[in-house]
Amino acid sequence: MRYRCHVEVDLKPGLLDPQGKAVEGALPAMGWTNVSNVRIGKSISLDIEASDEQEAIAQVHEMAERLLSNPVIELFVIRGVQENPGLALEDHP
Repeated sequence: MRYRCHVEVDLKPGLLDPQGKAVEGALPAMGWTNVSNVRIGKSISLDIEASDEQEAIAQVHEMAERLLSNPVIELFVIRGVQENPGLALEDHP
């Protein structure tokens, strides 16, 4: 089966987020004075071939631990795993 997976990676709470601070500082100049605690993360989507959903989740979890995030400073959450019967991985351009 083919699955579409979504992983969100964010800095751990309490760590300085310079990019988030820059955005937070720019928002009032654009008229949004009601925003605080801006944090910038990353969202990763990928397709994976696996025998079932549990295998897909296990593989994505390992990918997130070993490559997609830095476990010293980041946390990740697998937000969604859905069957995706579209093109096979090798069919992508």
